[in-house]
Parts: sequence; C-alpha cells; structure tokens
Amino acid sequence: MENRITSLFGIKYPIIQGGMIWASGYKLASAVSNAGGLGLIGAGSMYPDVLREHIQKVKKATDLPYGVNVPLLYTDLEEILQIIIEEKVPIVFTSAGNPKTYTQRLKDAGITVVHVVSSVKFALKCQDAGVDAVVAEGFEAGGHNGREETTTLTLIPMVKAALKIPLIAAGGIATGRGMLAAMTLGAEAVQVGSRFVATHEASSHLAFKQAVVDAKEGDTHLTLKELAPVRLLRNKFWGDVQELYKTAPSPEELKTLLGRARAKKGMFEGDLNEGELEIGQISGLINDILPAAQVVENMVYEYEEARKRNDEDVTTWLEHNHR
Repeated sequence: MENRITSLFGIKYPIIQGGMIWASGYKLASAVSNAGGLGLIGAGSMYPDVLREHIQKVKKATDLPYGVNVPLLYTDLEEILQIIIEEKVPIVFTSAGNPKTYTQRLKDAGITVVHVVSSVKFALKCQDAGVDAVVAEGFEAGGHNGREETTTLTLIPMVKAALKIPLIAAGGIATGRGMLAAMTLGAEAVQVGSRFVATHEASSHLAFKQAVVDAKEGDTHLTLKELAPVRLLRNKFWGDVQELYKTAPSPEELKTLLGRARAKKGMFEGDLNEGELEIGQISGLINDILPAAQVVENMVYEYEEARKRNDEDVTTWLEHNHR
C-alpha cells in the first residue's frame, strides 16, 4: 500500500485518524499510529498546557509517526504553535483558516504540513502556500463543514484533477470499501473521523459513542450555516435550533442559543439532550464500539478484499467481451 502519502508520513497504511475535538487525545492517536495508520491529536478542544501534556504522552506511547490537528481560528494559536515546535511534533494538519499564514513557519521547523479544504479553489491556495498534502473533505463529514456542500464523491476527482501534491479524502469514509472508492477517485489516503469516535480509546463520552452506534440513516443534519456549518445528530438542542429558525433569527440570536461549551457538554460530558453532538452521515454504518487497532485492521482487510473482487470482476468482464 505504499504511495506518496505513506512515504510522506512514514506510515504503513494510508489511513489517517481525524483530529476531532473531544475525541482525539493521546490514547486514540497512539493506538492508531501503533496500528500502522497516522494518529492525530485534536488540539481544537485543548488548552495549551493540556495539548503539551498529550503530545508528551503520545511520544511515550508510540515511537511511530503521529500528528496534531490545529484549527487556525484557535484563540491561543501562537502559544499552540510554539508548543508544537518546541515538542518537535513531526506532522501538523491545519484547518479553518488561511494556510499561507503559518505553513512556512511550520515547515521551517521541519514539520510536514497538511491543510483541510472543502473546495478546489482552496485546495489550489494550499498548494500555492507550500503545504505537503491536502485533505479534501466532503460535506457528509461530521463537525464543521465547508459552505459549498460538495459531496466527497464529487469533490475528490475535481480536486485530484487540479492538484500536483498528494490528496487525502475525507467525509463519509469508515470502511475498506469506502477507502477503495476514495482511492479509485484519486485520493492516496483517507482521513477517518466518525468511525474512530466509536472506539475504546476515543476520549469522548461513552453515551455519545453509543449514540453514534445507534444512529441511523438521516439522523444527522447540517445546520447553523449562518455561523459555521456543522453536522449534528438530531436531539433536543438540534430541535431548539430548528424552532428558532422559524422566527428568522439573526446570527446573534443563534449565537445566544448556542452558548458556550455546547460541544463539550454533548460529546465529552455525555449530555445527549442539550449537547452538540457532532458526527458524520457515515454513523449510519457504524454498529459497534471497537479498539482503534481493530478499526484499522478491518479497513485494511475490507480494502484488500474489495480490490481483489473488483480485479476479478474486471478480468471476467474482459474475458467475456473479448471472446
């Protein structure tokens, strides 16, 4: 499974665990890295001192490559970046901001830089900014999404056609078959979020993990587009948002309803009624809580089996049509 991404990161399998808020601590990141993928610590829900602690712990838990995901809208961004540089983090995934601002600074520190985008336009800006690879994320994904609402199936081949640097696919991928589909469309790796939420090592609350397992088709919804589009499980809070929309609310009124720490309340503290439960559409295909290493193993096995079946089908078709 060697390609430009596995070589770039020094990993065995082209599987990246998304750096999700309230789910991606050092336990999950190290478990994925030890299983042959790339584990990411999600800095978006960590104070600077907490991030430093997780980085130091992940270095003790694995001697394999790992990374940190950093939303560039982070209020303590300067301190976060300084910690990352001081701790010699090898790989950084940036998101929610302009990659041009910080990419060179990180690369000057010897860090491999990847940026997450939701459109061809921003993928090209990343390439111009000098990033080493791009994650193109379709709007099936959980959490905060791009405003374009372009699906992964459409986005990946369009970005692939425009880029020269390696491409990672994200959004709606949780199985080996999904991984094969994404790589057939032109990606050289996949970034997986929701499937890794439902693992033993994820730091999210068990009640939230179970809600992900229980989710069915249509149980997630993209909302709060006036603030920052976010995909959530339908619950009481989601219902309150929909009721407010009936009054044609201003962004300020939506912010008031959202309040503070709503995502922490739901995903980390387990309040399934009042919390913000960020998860992707693929949750409808997630049926169990597994060890993270088992998720990696299952995806690789399914990928190889699906690839073999496809090769056999193509061979059979060619033999049938060239008699």
